[in-house]
Amino acid sequence: MSDYERGILETYIDATIGYPALGARLGKSPKSLMRMLGPSGNPRADNLLEIVRTLNAHEKVRPEVKLKAR
Repeated sequence: MSDYERGILETYIDATIGYPALGARLGKSPKSLMRMLGPSGNPRADNLLEIVRTLNAHEKVRPEVKLKAR
């Protein structure tokens, strides 16, 4: 995940559910989530997918993932 993509996700979380509520739903501390998505963070795929699933359920949107050719 690039710094740009992490930044977009952080901004989205801040603008919608917020870290305290997201942490409560995931059973993780808000600070842990902020570190995970911060500039030096490197979230595992399972954590990232859990975050996206939770945001999807909260916002009632269906995210679309597109693979980029190299």
